[in-house]
Amino acid sequence: MDKNVSASTKSATSLREAIEWLRAEGDLIETDKEVNPDLEITGLQKHLDGGPPILFENVKGKPHARAITNLFSDYGVIEKMFGWDGPTDRTKKLAHALTHPIAPVEISQDEAPVQEHVITDDLDVNKWITAIRHTALEPELTIGSGISCVIGDYFDGGTHIGYNRMNFRWGNVGTFQISPGSHMWQIQTAHYNDDKPIPLTMCFGVPPSCTLAAGGGFDYAILPKGCDEIGIAGAVQDSPVRIVKCQTIDAYTLADAEYVLEGHLHPRDKRYETAEAEQQGVQGKTFFHPEWAGYMGKAYKAPTFHVSAITMRKPESKPVIFPLGVHTSDDASIDTTVRESAIFELCNRLQPGIVQDVHIPYCMTDWGGCIIQVKKRNKIEEGWQRNFLTAILACSQGMRLAIAVSQDVDIYDMDDIMWNLTTRVNPQTDILNPHPGGIGQTFMPAERMTAGSAAWTASNTKFEGGMGIDATVPYGFEQDFHRPVYPVDQVDPKKFLSDEQITHAKSYMNGWHHSLAKTGR
Repeated sequence: MDKNVSASTKSATSLREAIEWLRAEGDLIETDKEVNPDLEITGLQKHLDGGPPILFENVKGKPHARAITNLFSDYGVIEKMFGWDGPTDRTKKLAHALTHPIAPVEISQDEAPVQEHVITDDLDVNKWITAIRHTALEPELTIGSGISCVIGDYFDGGTHIGYNRMNFRWGNVGTFQISPGSHMWQIQTAHYNDDKPIPLTMCFGVPPSCTLAAGGGFDYAILPKGCDEIGIAGAVQDSPVRIVKCQTIDAYTLADAEYVLEGHLHPRDKRYETAEAEQQGVQGKTFFHPEWAGYMGKAYKAPTFHVSAITMRKPESKPVIFPLGVHTSDDASIDTTVRESAIFELCNRLQPGIVQDVHIPYCMTDWGGCIIQVKKRNKIEEGWQRNFLTAILACSQGMRLAIAVSQDVDIYDMDDIMWNLTTRVNPQTDILNPHPGGIGQTFMPAERMTAGSAAWTASNTKFEGGMGIDATVPYGFEQDFHRPVYPVDQVDPKKFLSDEQITHAKSYMNGWHHSLAKTGR
């Protein structure tokens, strides 16, 4: 790829091309120091959470592999990567991509980079794929960055890509964790009693657009079973994603991935994710793999994935793994970017033009919450914000808190949000509580508690009831909630102070001060 590449990766249809673009843009940190997948990758990632991508050229125990992390950690890099002009533009353009997919194209096996090297005899997955341990609390390493790929009949004629964590405790057989309600859950449920297992692939080091689109597996109302998620990735990168027929199973996979595991999902062959859980004979109790909500995850009894082939780019080219750290900016950005756009599209489908923007801050933990910004154009539109809040809570499993604010609130500043909640919300009339007792989310500890002393499973975890908070200004009362605006546009600090003095003074400012100073509020 040309080092003089423009400020967009619209031509980058592989992770390798994206890495070259990041390098050319000065947005890549590289190191050839040996890094241990056991704690060191995620430890360094946490040190630099929210920072630029980090490329590890020397992964301990994996001479054939490289690793990249923090790939989606910084929103500025993400927006530049896909040619988006800021967060609002990002949300709107991705929302358009969700409903205007570009269908994938099939290429021949001899053209597919991911099938340059095919392994069918040495199928010890942990030898080839980089597993990581996030914390010292986990008893075993996990492969959590694999993207499941299902194309065709098993997904009602559409294309699915999504994340599933795995632990290959038995060589070519590993546990395959499926989030309740997700697209893969829907696939498994529909074919649970089939005589034959489900053919699918797990892809690693995929095009960045696919990494992003794979985070949308819980946006059911906008991305229903049978949708074209690979096509959405194509729309994001503005060109079709290439797929290829598998070598050993009747399925297709992502042709420009770095590694692919071909195999079959066995829904009824369930095994414990860790040896500790197996020894105790109980699921949902012992620690394993952090979760999106910011708590330690638990080891479950999960379906298994049986690998029949490992395909990859030439080993001498050192294929790249993206070992996704959970509850990091990396993980949050992937999930929330798609979810923000899905919520925006949902609201505009219900009633166009009212919702102006959607934001899910890091502290709302992926699926746990969202903030919508609304513009009431007339008295008749008063109340639509409550319809939106109810729909959002109903359509996003795991959603606990949905907040609606008016146009004058900076939805990207949590200080402004908290000010808004404390000055505009009537707790008797403005807090909506959906009826409890529905389906819960096993990865949310507060909902796990609904199981009592029983094992924490999808079937006995219930929804406790989320909160929809209407923090908008009632239509017609804008003057009663008018914020003071100070003359920042009329007073130039440079008239009174030197550049050095201004810089020094602003170094004391943090948090809400920056937001208020920009607007004069």
